[in-house]
Amino acid sequence: MQVKIEDKSSVKKVLSFEIPKEDVTKELNKAYNELKKKVDVKGFRKGKIPRKVLENRFSKDVHADVAPRLIQEAFIDAIKDHDLNIVGGPQMDPPELDPENAYVFDITVEIKPELDDIEFEGIALEKTKYEVSDGEIESQMYMIQKTMAKKETVQEERPVKESDFVLIDYEGFLNGESFDKTPKIENYVMGIGQGGLPKEFSEKLTGAIPVQDLDIEVPYADDYYDENLKGKTIVYKVTLKEIQEEVLPELNDDLVKDLGKFETLDDVRASIRENLGKGYEQRIKHEISEQVFQSLLEKYEFEVPEAMIEGELNGIAMEAEQAYAANNTSLEEAGLSKDVLRTQYRDVAEKQARRHLILDKVITQEKLELTDDELEKSFEEMAMGMNAPVDAVKNYFSQDPKQLEYYKHTQLEKKAVDLIIEKGNITEVEPDSLEDVAETKEADVPTEEKE
Repeated sequence: MQVKIEDKSSVKKVLSFEIPKEDVTKELNKAYNELKKKVDVKGFRKGKIPRKVLENRFSKDVHADVAPRLIQEAFIDAIKDHDLNIVGGPQMDPPELDPENAYVFDITVEIKPELDDIEFEGIALEKTKYEVSDGEIESQMYMIQKTMAKKETVQEERPVKESDFVLIDYEGFLNGESFDKTPKIENYVMGIGQGGLPKEFSEKLTGAIPVQDLDIEVPYADDYYDENLKGKTIVYKVTLKEIQEEVLPELNDDLVKDLGKFETLDDVRASIRENLGKGYEQRIKHEISEQVFQSLLEKYEFEVPEAMIEGELNGIAMEAEQAYAANNTSLEEAGLSKDVLRTQYRDVAEKQARRHLILDKVITQEKLELTDDELEKSFEEMAMGMNAPVDAVKNYFSQDPKQLEYYKHTQLEKKAVDLIIEKGNITEVEPDSLEDVAETKEADVPTEEKE
């Protein structure tokens, strides 16, 4: 077998194969001999059917079976002989097999780029000194109060304010007729200015005094996500039945005991401080990691295989679909599509692919390995984050070896990032402003821990 390799780019190659006629004949002979033992042809005993008869009746099927086998064996041998680190699937248009000639075909492949050693020691990195403030803790305490608040009916006669909730009945009409897509809803509680219903509801109800009937006209845009409403003007007949106020419970030790594991307010504040601190640690790690990659991506230029970019784009699109599905909607309802996402996030996908290639190189050049203890610890951390038993995590990976290998590689990538940061030149800096601190993700409301 002859193989010629043509470089189309640093990551794209065309492999040209020529399998000698003798090898083609040998494979065809084997195929026809096997066929002779299996098929029945009227007028001939099984196993005694002449080759010519078999060729006349089954050559198309035999060629369709032999050709892919010849291609696969030749391709695998070429990968081994030339040490090709292929990414993505090979591209080819296989020609028909001609028993009278050598079998000639081309396969186009993409390979991982060969990178020089990554020089990562001494990268200048800034570590922001975030500190948990008392104000942040009290803000979280207020959120706990909000989650445990109750709504009470306002007894005095007064107009609706922006901070109120209202109890209403409503029904939508189209062109003066009852519209089955907006049926009558009774005893609906809505927060003024809090969404759920069109903004026109909040605008018209503010200042109204119960009990009162109102007509609220809502023009829906031509690009509105709901096909039943887009481009239509619906008049809602609304009955404002009562005003409700949100009453916060008194913040005391008795209140927080309902959260499960806490006896006092100080216990809760300590837990919030710990959670916020962990959030800052994660933010610091993320910010430093971004600085690492910004530095390395600027320093190392190389071509990225299209297959790797496509893989990242597929992942981005899948995550977006899952995120919208979790909110009971879809990409289409949000005015998006996979094609739109692929266009918008192509640069992001390419950068992600570059990151993986750089980390792969660091893992190889530094001979990084994942120890059994490190893998076990990562399983424990995953189980804690999922609030699941460690054995459940292990069982999941034991049933899917490919997922386990992928997971191990992600852990190796984290190890490579940690090594780069460890070797970096880190300077501690103060937050740019109070806004930087305020952007930190809110800590979860403390709840009872599971055994």
